[in-house]
Amino acid sequence: MIAEKPNASLAASLLKGMVRIRLVEEAIAANYGRQEMRCPVHLSIGQEAPAVGVCAALRDGDQVMSGHRSHAHYLAKGGSLNAMIAEMMGKETGCCKGRGGSMHLVDLQAGFVGAVPIVGSTIPIAVGLAFADKTLGRDRVTVAFLGDAATEEGVFHESVNFALLHKLPVLFICENNLYSVYSPLAVRQPTERSIADITAGHGMRSEKHDGNDPLAVYEATLSAAQHARSGKGPVLLELATYRWREHCGPGYDNHIGYRSEEEFLAWKAKDPIELQKTRMKHEAIHDAEDMARFEEEVGAEINEAFSLARSAPAPSADGLLKHLYH
Repeated sequence: MIAEKPNASLAASLLKGMVRIRLVEEAIAANYGRQEMRCPVHLSIGQEAPAVGVCAALRDGDQVMSGHRSHAHYLAKGGSLNAMIAEMMGKETGCCKGRGGSMHLVDLQAGFVGAVPIVGSTIPIAVGLAFADKTLGRDRVTVAFLGDAATEEGVFHESVNFALLHKLPVLFICENNLYSVYSPLAVRQPTERSIADITAGHGMRSEKHDGNDPLAVYEATLSAAQHARSGKGPVLLELATYRWREHCGPGYDNHIGYRSEEEFLAWKAKDPIELQKTRMKHEAIHDAEDMARFEEEVGAEINEAFSLARSAPAPSADGLLKHLYH
């Protein structure tokens, strides 16, 4: 046990949050080949810091929406791991009763309103939630996680304009991992212009940060949330990060040629988990024994989640039309 220092608790919490997400997603990758999860998966391994740093800066009542790469956001916001694994296995105990799979996660109790795979589609819904909060006088912030490609959708700019016009308490968190599926940012947008520059052009407070530094993400989000809560309107945070695994699936895809091995290794050297461990060691607040116990606990938690999901019932045939809009 190490002596408690200022911010030691926050530093440990950020590290543990990222490690838990990493271990869960590595378990998903290891089990995916068993054909128990018959839905596509989009893993966030390598880009855990934005999810953990942003959600740590939010209050319990705040809300989050996400896109197709949503496991990290769902877990960081407090979503149920048991319900997430069951959902991926298509079981009735899943967070969408087994009807949605990996790309449709919901946990209203945790404030995770939902994830939808259509790029950009949850952005206007998040703005609508913030509009409702302002109209009804509710003191909370809504976060819309989005990728760099979502900023190329018209609905993003319409949503930003509406949020600015009404000074809504919404944060746009852009995880810029450089790729839209297999298309690099350099062939989609002018290299001399950043995403933050685009939204600044709309008149919105916009900032760029290191998305692999969980503490930097936490501090930026805390400031942005205070800005939004005070009635000053929305904020965009552009966070530079990188996914290690393939766009869709559990493996690696550097061999197909859309990105180089050198680029991959350069970003892997910026592992957010190792960055946080190094910082904590430098500040003499890293407790290796505590982390080892934590990883053991998470391993047991993951094993239980998979075991519960395997023994859970599948939706019955006569329930196919339940939970649908008619």
